[in-house]
Amino acid sequence: ADYDVIAEPEEVFVGKVNEDFAVESMAGDVFLLGNTSWRIRRIESGRVRVEDAKGAPSSVPFWLGEAPARTAELSGAVSDLRAAVAARLGDPPSARAWLMEQALVDEGGAAQIVDYIAETVAVLGVVPTVDTVVAERFFDEAGGMQLVLHTPFGGRVNRAWGLSLRKRFCVNFDFELQATATDDGVVLSLGEQHSFPLDSVFAFLRPQTLRDTLVQAVLPSPMFGNRWRWNATRGLALLRRTGGRKVPAPILRMRSDDLLAAVFPDQVACQENRSGPIEPPDHPLVNETILNCLHEAMDLDGLIGIVEAMDRGEIRAVAVETPAPSPMSHEILNANPYAFLDDAPLEERRARAVSLRRTDPELAGGVGALAPAAIEEVREDAWPDVRDADELHDHLLSVALLPEEDAAAWGDLVEELFAGGRVLPAAWEASGELRRGFVAAERVAMAKAVYGNLTVEGTGTTSKREWDPDDALKAVLGAWMACLGPETAAGLAQRLGLPPATVDRGLLLLEGTGMVLRGHFTAPAASGSAELEWCDRRLLSRIHRGATWLREPRCTARTGSRG
Repeated sequence: ADYDVIAEPEEVFVGKVNEDFAVESMAGDVFLLGNTSWRIRRIESGRVRVEDAKGAPSSVPFWLGEAPARTAELSGAVSDLRAAVAARLGDPPSARAWLMEQALVDEGGAAQIVDYIAETVAVLGVVPTVDTVVAERFFDEAGGMQLVLHTPFGGRVNRAWGLSLRKRFCVNFDFELQATATDDGVVLSLGEQHSFPLDSVFAFLRPQTLRDTLVQAVLPSPMFGNRWRWNATRGLALLRRTGGRKVPAPILRMRSDDLLAAVFPDQVACQENRSGPIEPPDHPLVNETILNCLHEAMDLDGLIGIVEAMDRGEIRAVAVETPAPSPMSHEILNANPYAFLDDAPLEERRARAVSLRRTDPELAGGVGALAPAAIEEVREDAWPDVRDADELHDHLLSVALLPEEDAAAWGDLVEELFAGGRVLPAAWEASGELRRGFVAAERVAMAKAVYGNLTVEGTGTTSKREWDPDDALKAVLGAWMACLGPETAAGLAQRLGLPPATVDRGLLLLEGTGMVLRGHFTAPAASGSAELEWCDRRLLSRIHRGATWLREPRCTARTGSRG
């Protein structure tokens, strides 16, 4: 709603300001409206009474509302421009000349566009267009992850895409996510609990259920409340004027809420007493409001067509894990408040916790691959630095069983623990061969729950806990992943002497808890020979930070004394 601005003493109508701006202002504040500075004298219900401030320094009022979205035709033109520039990146001077001729930009602007797309291709491997959508995921400074969908289809399609994905994450993980949608993409702020194969995000939405998912996402959003009030006033269910006077905006909202409670009680019902999806009633005002949200504020039909095109392979879907945000994600991460799909304020946005750095194309390396130096450094730091028998015993309490190949590096300490009865020799069969190792006396029951055919020489400490095989498997694999870094399932199975199917099941269980992530970390997926790898979430975050640090330009220190 807007407040009328009335100039005194003439009682002349000057213009309107947003209700939020009026409520947050105080008597004596000076603001600019038109080309005149106005000083607020007092604020009444629906009116701001002002006087001429005689050119005093002023603030600029703000208005809250929905931003206009880019049309499908304009989005197609932007996509064509990106693709045309990307096709000419092999000859930058020619690309700049083409831009100056076709887009009528100066030389400086053309150079910036070419560099912008070149750096994006260096990080993502492709340039996002209406024919190629990209899912990009990277860590933020808080330890969480940001998921950016580069989908340049316009704001109406992306609002629908973002709200639908937000609802799917809410249903699957039971967490509300912060989300933002602009004309060029969607960003979802993930927490430590969210672990899933990145390329699976394109399959989260299905054409058959997309409308129902989006309806459930729209109902609690401000979008529904605003359009409900508009439709109620247009349908004369609410009166804007009573007794010849305009109804104040707060009173109109209260009456709108009362009408909604009478027509659609489930919408305003207590959250604690509600389970399952909300069933909208078959009421003309409710149906019209939902229709306006799906096809006016958003483009449901356009989104369904895009999802179907991805299923048919007409639109290419690319998933890329990056150590730092790509240049095209910067604008999406720093979107204005009108692009937010949830009610978290600007200062609480997790997307603002991302450190934005420019990516050097010369150092970008393989797309999706991390710096080998960063991986090796984190692996060395994560592997336990055992100094005495007590520290080795602590490590054994975590991993339960230590194969003799790993125990060989600590031979004297193992002998000391064995002499004290704190570790016991163990043997088991794996892939037709006999494997040997050492198990902590306190973890015999846990090790036997993981290694079904384990034979232990001696009697371990009696454990009051009966280990569930899946719980024991998660604990053992989680402890190993916390000190190994990126590892394939086959490599981990060979190291631990476990069946590959058992390791696969355990890693999937860990992924469900958010402890590990899968991807191609030591080699780019595009190489074709890269095997799927797994990595502990915290170690992967450290590797990404190390990779980013290695990519940043460094200044060479000057040697010599000052004089």
